Amino acid sequence: MSCDFLALAQPGVQKLSPYVPGKPVEELARELDLDPQSIVKLASNENPLGPSPKVLDAVRAQLDELTRYPDGNGFVLKQKLAQRCGVGIEQVTLGNGSNDILELVARAYLAPGLNAVFSEHAFAVYPIATQAVGAQAKAVAAKQWGHDLDAMLAAIDANTRVVFIANPNNPTGTWFGASALEQFLAAVPEHVLVVLDEAYIEYADDGELPDGLAFMGSHPNLLVSRTFSKAYGLAALRVGYAICSAQIADVLNRVRQPFNVNSLALAAACAALDDRAYLARSRASNAAGMQQLEAGFKELGLEWIPSKGNFIAVDFGRDAAPINQALLRDGVIVRPVAGYGMPTFLRVSIGTEAENFRFLDALCKALGR
Repeated sequence: MSCDFLALAQPGVQKLSPYVPGKPVEELARELDLDPQSIVKLASNENPLGPSPKVLDAVRAQLDELTRYPDGNGFVLKQKLAQRCGVGIEQVTLGNGSNDILELVARAYLAPGLNAVFSEHAFAVYPIATQAVGAQAKAVAAKQWGHDLDAMLAAIDANTRVVFIANPNNPTGTWFGASALEQFLAAVPEHVLVVLDEAYIEYADDGELPDGLAFMGSHPNLLVSRTFSKAYGLAALRVGYAICSAQIADVLNRVRQPFNVNSLALAAACAALDDRAYLARSRASNAAGMQQLEAGFKELGLEWIPSKGNFIAVDFGRDAAPINQALLRDGVIVRPVAGYGMPTFLRVSIGTEAENFRFLDALCKALGR
């Protein structure tokens, strides 16, 4: 090929590396000739309970309509979300996962000459979405692995249009409280859109984390992003949503792709919202699994970052890559986070009790214990 198409891409795109997802079970099985049924995947913060039976029934009921386009406005799901969140239906924007919401924000509000501010060790999609539209990505040094909100405020300048903050944060699991969020929002200039990424909010006990929706009325520049991929167990179907002012939602819908949420995802999300018992089981399973892994790390003399998500980052105090490779050879997939500036850590998703035991056993072997 004589033409260098990388050189023709936007400068911001040229500097990006492709997003690397957690290794699939099938890929590891091929690479190491392992039985796929023997592999445990704790790499992608997926719900270990499997989908709700009510969700499966709702999806099956839609299968005969696969020749039809989905409801492009997602009216039924938006209506349910509006009622659940206490907002108007015009304030709800649906996305193909919450990643889609982040992309919509970048496309609508960022451009060359403008910038977005976010924290070090934050979700990789923030710089990807920002640089893909030619804007500057401003990563602010973290404080004890979490957001330094004061430093992030200081990084905002006349060209800042978006601030991405995650509570809790992925991959560190760190969080901040209601007073910190209120002080931050009060100090952000009104022309800067604050995207509060609450992908893991459902895992926190009542009152542990601030509910971003409670700040919506007093801060019209706030957008709350959430997902059905984690606590609701719908990662494969890709459905997320944003709650924001009607004006911001109108802007996002101008760049949103038609039919960005498919019919199966719409039906599944509606059923998931109605299945409160499943959500309660997800939270209980996660809390028990978190305690199980923390106890295991303590017994092994390892340090970890306390987490409010459905994952935990464990510190080995040395390059974690060889430990990760040993786990893979034993059929256990976790997530290396060297790309997030955390080379001594591995991020481990919370699994079932049996999966967590399998991981801890493999970890003991990898550490030579």
